[in-house]
Amino acid sequence: MKNLVILFVVLGGLVLACTDRDDEVDAVNIRIKNTSSFVFDSVIVGDAQEPHMNIAPDSYSEYFIYEEAYRYAYIEIISGEETFILQPIDFVGETPLPIGFYTYELDIVESGEVELTFVVD
Repeated sequence: MKNLVILFVVLGGLVLACTDRDDEVDAVNIRIKNTSSFVFDSVIVGDAQEPHMNIAPDSYSEYFIYEEAYRYAYIEIISGEETFILQPIDFVGETPLPIGFYTYELDIVESGEVELTFVVD
């Protein structure tokens, strides 16, 4: 009987511990992946008030919640003394992203331009 109670407690704990991050998502969540060879000291996405900070090469930032976002955005990257900007021209024909998790993979190419690759997580 004692073993049965322990089994139920362990199984109950496992069921409660096995929640997926998508189970409670209620907003657009975006993180940054630095695919360049530079350290990103600060990355501002769109008109966000809080920047993604200190993203090493081949690393990810934390997810930030955005009220509205698209497959691409205005991006400002500060790396050391350099500032790199990706400036979209318009969002004509674009629809806002649905609730979910997304990654903007950012690279800085030789010419100093920012390249954005959009990934659905």
